[in-house]
Amino acid sequence: MKKIFLLLVLFLGFHSAWAHDICKGGIYYNLNSEDKTASVTFKGDSYDDYQSEYSGAIVIPETVTYNGITYSVTSLGNFCFTDCSSLTSITIPNSVTSLGISCFLRCSSLTSITIPKSVTSLGRYCFSGCSSLERMVVDAANPVYDSREDCNAIIHTSTNELVVGCKNSKIPNSVTSLGYGCFSGCSSLTAITIPNSVTSLGDDCFYG
Repeated sequence: MKKIFLLLVLFLGFHSAWAHDICKGGIYYNLNSEDKTASVTFKGDSYDDYQSEYSGAIVIPETVTYNGITYSVTSLGNFCFTDCSSLTSITIPNSVTSLGISCFLRCSSLTSITIPKSVTSLGRYCFSGCSSLERMVVDAANPVYDSREDCNAIIHTSTNELVVGCKNSKIPNSVTSLGYGCFSGCSSLTAITIPNSVTSLGDDCFYG
């Protein structure tokens, strides 16, 4: 009986760890009370509980207030917009420093993305399956990433690695490698010219 009770407690503890903490303005968040930060997340207990909980044009605020406490929105969490096929645009504030794993996975109506200067970390497959994505721009003041030569791609500046591309990407001659899964799920890509400067292709860079 004690074992059953313990397993139930562990299950409930694990289950609730995935649930969003609050919903404000149609956006779901997990809150960190220690450092007063918030992460955008999905609705429910798991990323596949709902589909298209986000649609249309979404504007992420820099802060969110709950119970009199103001939290800084610092991340778009893992899988937060997964399968939101009706999401058409997203505005990311300068408070956000990271985009999680697969955070825009299969957002098939998303056509453009602007990465603000504050974002210094991109999770793997963060734009995988975004088949309509045609415009990618990194703020010129970003210290980690760039979209040099109007290339419609995200490049890691110090390593010259193209980390995320889309159907309209052009690979600059300064790029030396294509990163892991950089064109994964880019089903609308019909052709791409890889310059001689590229000496390595990451795993799954054209997967799907």
